[in-house]
Parts: sequence; C-alpha cells; structure tokens
Amino acid sequence: MASAGSSPLKILLVGSAGVGKSSLMSRFVHNRFCSRYRATIGADFFTKVMELEGQRVTVQLWDTAGAERFQSLGMALYRGSHCCVLVFDVTVATSFQAVAAQRAEFLMQADPPSPKQFPFVLLGNKTDLPGRQVSPREAEEWCAQTQAQYFETSAKDGTGVALAFHSASQAALRQVSKQERWDPESPCGVVLLPTGPPTTQSCAC
Repeated sequence: MASAGSSPLKILLVGSAGVGKSSLMSRFVHNRFCSRYRATIGADFFTKVMELEGQRVTVQLWDTAGAERFQSLGMALYRGSHCCVLVFDVTVATSFQAVAAQRAEFLMQADPPSPKQFPFVLLGNKTDLPGRQVSPREAEEWCAQTQAQYFETSAKDGTGVALAFHSASQAALRQVSKQERWDPESPCGVVLLPTGPPTTQSCAC
C-alpha cells in the first residue's frame, strides 16, 4: 500500500462543456454551488482530504476542459491518473453520446499500464432539471459494456455527489494498489496523512 510522502490520489473529470464538472467538484469539496457558469480554461483542480480504509488520503480532482487543445499539456494532465470520472448532462443527449469517445481519448492520453482494468465512473448530472433526455437504463447499459460504475447527481442540490466521489476515490485507491503490484518502483502512491481534524478550504464563486 501507499506510503506517506508520495503523490496525491489523482482523479480526472472528463465531459462536454457545460455538463457541470467544476460545479460537481465545488459541491463535493466545499459543499457549495455556484449558479454562475464559468467555462474552465486550461485546467482546474480541487483538493480534499478524505478518510479511506482507515487512512486520511489527499485526493486531487482535476477538470481538464480546454487542455485537450494543447496535446502536450493534455497528455501531462492525463498521465498518472488513478481514476477517470466521465460526466454528462441528463438533459442533453449529445453529452452522453460523446462519452464513449471521451473514454477512448482518456485511455490514449493517459496510457495506463492495464487499460481494460482502469477504473471509470460515469456521472449523469443535473438530475434536478426538467426535460430529461437520457434515461438511467441507457447509462447503465453503457456501464455494463465498459465495466464502469454509474451514479446520478445534482451539483445544484447535492444529490448523489458525495456517494459518487467517495466511490471514485475508493476505485482510485484500489488502482494505486494494482499499479504498485505491476511496478513496485513506480511512484504511484497517495499521500497518507496523520489523523486529526481535516482542513477546510473556501470557495470563491
């Protein structure tokens, strides 16, 4: 298992523009929702300390929107990831239709040692809105084909967000253990912190 002093657990959020990736991260880390839409330029990340399997673990959540335009930057951000969270808007069918290509792009850029075993989590966001275009069954069928976990979320009211990111973090931690077995010399561990009160961060919306 990972040792203190190694890199944080790295989780990437991937999805079409406007599906709510940054809002999901803000809701999970700060328990806040910013109604004002702000497109992510380049890359954005949030850090949260979590309790996983009896240890305090530092988790980095990355939104790489826009970084794909710069191939070298995109590759650098994707590499070293321990889990990928694919996000779509349940009220926009095209955002769900883009998920398969986004998954393939992630695997190409990240180049994990065992692509078929790499953990993916699919989030159907904006369940609070009317006019749904993607049913839970459609998303679950896609996940059955790709061995991904599926969760429905609302960044606005917080529904399902904590459960989804906790599951993604657990999957990422399991991925760390697998990578260590594949290559014991690989610096793919996570930061394990001493027990104590967790730190908090503010959210500027």
